[in-house]
Amino acid sequence: MTEQALQITARGARAEAEAAARALDDHPVTEAATYSILEEDEAREIWRIDAFPTSADEAETIEGLLRGFDLRVASEALADADWLAMALSGLPPVRAGRFFVYGAHDRGLAPASTVNLRIEAGAAFGTGHHGTTVGCLSAYDALLKARRFPKVLDVGAGTGVLAIAAARTGSRLVVGSDIDRPSVRIAGENARLNHARVRFVHASGLRHPTLRAGAPYDLVFANILAPPLVALAQDIRGALKPGGIAILSGLLRTQERRVFAAYRSRGFRVLRRLHRDAWSTLVLQRP
Repeated sequence: MTEQALQITARGARAEAEAAARALDDHPVTEAATYSILEEDEAREIWRIDAFPTSADEAETIEGLLRGFDLRVASEALADADWLAMALSGLPPVRAGRFFVYGAHDRGLAPASTVNLRIEAGAAFGTGHHGTTVGCLSAYDALLKARRFPKVLDVGAGTGVLAIAAARTGSRLVVGSDIDRPSVRIAGENARLNHARVRFVHASGLRHPTLRAGAPYDLVFANILAPPLVALAQDIRGALKPGGIAILSGLLRTQERRVFAAYRSRGFRVLRRLHRDAWSTLVLQRP
């Protein structure tokens, strides 16, 4: 970890911000870095990247990459307070189809008519507010109108929100994985908060014995990043039943063609594309 938590911010035109985001995704030091990209000022067409490095090397690389584009870059040390909890306290709950995602600070706002998911982020990524998570939940909600998914795998589960959504809507076997050990623990805590039967494991890729034991799956969520989505295309195909569904996200709109090409070459077809801000979610069906 860095000696003190940092936030690196870059602002500029959309094309420059998206190009910088691609550079972060493609660089070996920053391909797994935590960052967001969003439209900050629609009237002035200003986009913003917020990056949160976890090491001095990552911080130096992120700042160097961002300064290579026509962006205004600033680095700010975060106070030693629980800044994540403070940030979450100001986030409103999220509605995505039948799903209502909220934190402890909004527990009194959950409607009686929705599938209510209480998600606490802790040190894990994925509160439900990010465009990729909303895209996945919206895509899943639409699929549930026509069919059910008895067996579900969530690759890169983060806080576990997608796996928990599946368990809460009738899936009898749900497994989630993440490469980050704190995320696995926090996802398990969130599953217990939501009375959801999900098993989370620490794993890189899909070769963990628990993930293999559950295969083939009816549905695979993979809300990660574009490079690992491409790298895992064959493994995700192998984990799915014929006719099974993959919901892929964590990719920018500009990365959509690259990611889909990896799956199209393995016989997948597109059922739906969802866009939210600069992000894309793909719903694909295995042959």
